Amino acid sequence: MDLYVIRRRKGWTSPGALGEAAARSKRVGDEEMPEEVRWIRSYVVDEGDGVLGTVCVYEAVSPEALRDHAARAGLPADEIAPVVDTVLVRPDPVALTA
Repeated sequence: MDLYVIRRRKGWTSPGALGEAAARSKRVGDEEMPEEVRWIRSYVVDEGDGVLGTVCVYEAVSPEALRDHAARAGLPADEIAPVVDTVLVRPDPVALTA
């Protein structure tokens, strides 16, 4: 599998809707396409006007497999780009909880 980044723009109007979409995405990947697609992580971004988007990192056999996964899970897949290298300056920060 190769590494890809998927940009999902303005996909959700609430954290709850995003959570439901994430559950569908995980289920489709794990149960229907485990040999083709593997979700690694996502960054949730504020698209403005209270709308949420994501930047997602996936392993997949092809961009077509990622489009199929998105269609099955009911997700946008506005842009899909192969990752050609990684520059890690620091690990992702850990969110602090009260």
